[in-house]
Amino acid sequence: MRILITGADGQLGHELQQTLSRHDLTLGIYPTFDLLKPEVESFVMDACPDVVIHAAAYTNVEQAEQEPDVAMSVNADGTERVARAVSKIGARLICLSTDYVFDGQKKVPYEETDPTNPLNAYGRSKLEGERRALACCSNTLIIRTAWLYGLHGNNFVKTIMQRAVEQKELRVVADQRGCPTHAGDLAAVIAQVVKIDLRGIAHATGDGSCTWYEFASKIVALMGVAIAVRPITTEEARRAAVRPPYTVLANRTLAQLGITMPHWEDALVRFMQEMRAAAC
Repeated sequence: MRILITGADGQLGHELQQTLSRHDLTLGIYPTFDLLKPEVESFVMDACPDVVIHAAAYTNVEQAEQEPDVAMSVNADGTERVARAVSKIGARLICLSTDYVFDGQKKVPYEETDPTNPLNAYGRSKLEGERRALACCSNTLIIRTAWLYGLHGNNFVKTIMQRAVEQKELRVVADQRGCPTHAGDLAAVIAQVVKIDLRGIAHATGDGSCTWYEFASKIVALMGVAIAVRPITTEEARRAAVRPPYTVLANRTLAQLGITMPHWEDALVRFMQEMRAAAC
């Protein structure tokens, strides 16, 4: 199968390259693949893929508040360019999205059919990207994920690990709950989904849920570092972007197909082992 991976140099993109290595891969990497440029369409069409996995995105949640137009241009306009090209060549589009399309007012996990209401510029740009992808290409699957981390690139786990050896105390938000997701586990799910005709929207996150504080505490415990982890409120964190308090996702669509993801704690243990192996 011919597969084009956009954002192939990101933490998910790297995992997808390994997981899908038996396929004929084309890698869309910035600046050769730039979602702000019209040439994106010809890049997609020239690759002549059977499937496009669209993982490229503007992902800086804080910076998006300062430049919402840029975030929208990348995540919505850029996604539309990709979707139009995919539609023209009769291929299939798998587009990555986020839990931040929700406002966090629910008390039980969000299902794929629940109403969206993003609270920040990043979430709004990703939701618009979802809408345009579905409108421009009938053979589209939106995969919403959350709290993604992997061996490549920057993420929460790596940040906590670094600060745990540099600082005397960690102060971590305890009033936001979500689903940590190992990029390798997500890539494995996408590899399964590539083989089946699934369209619409699917959630794909690590099983279970926790707060950022609980997540950080588990990371520190696995490191075996003697450092205090203090819970703080979202207000105390003073972040530019408004964060939804609860974005636990129910992977209902995948579950109906018999596709599951590991519990976030088990995935984290495995990831820490991977980090140690990579450091050797």
